[in-house]
Amino acid sequence: MLNGTRVRLRPMEPGDAEALWRWNSDPEVMRWLDSGYPESLAQLVARHEARDRNSFERVLLGVETLDEGRLIGLVGLRDAEPETGDAELDIYLGEKDTWGRGYATEATRLICRYGFDQMRLHRITLWVVEANAGARRVYEKVGFVEEGKAREAFRRDGTWHDVIMMGLLESDLLD
Repeated sequence: MLNGTRVRLRPMEPGDAEALWRWNSDPEVMRWLDSGYPESLAQLVARHEARDRNSFERVLLGVETLDEGRLIGLVGLRDAEPETGDAELDIYLGEKDTWGRGYATEATRLICRYGFDQMRLHRITLWVVEANAGARRVYEKVGFVEEGKAREAFRRDGTWHDVIMMGLLESDLLD
């Protein structure tokens, strides 16, 4: 487990599937995420149970509040390559009452520190919809910088949005 001052990052448990299904079924939570096709709770439980264990290539952790021990989101590093020292960051908080309270910033900082210290990564990247100002603020607080843009690469509610690529080197990580 990785502990911060307000959150703990921990391996996912079988009982977490119901929270994931609830979050993935909430249009407000999924607003800026590629949500794929709807799935039933049974389908999500089966997919969750069949997920490969954490490894260098993919680390997926639950974000839990330290004070309550409540699962509030997910964070992970995926597509990690030892040859290049690169990985891609994914994060979202599904519990809307935790938005804007610093949990995502701390979880992002913790997983990036883990990537640099334990996985010996050189670089972490992410993609974020340009209109998702809250997420962009989180990433900037941690030290991510904008490196590129995919024009009109994400469609939501009939509108195309640009997607920003952001990158972080270990020397960029802000504590």
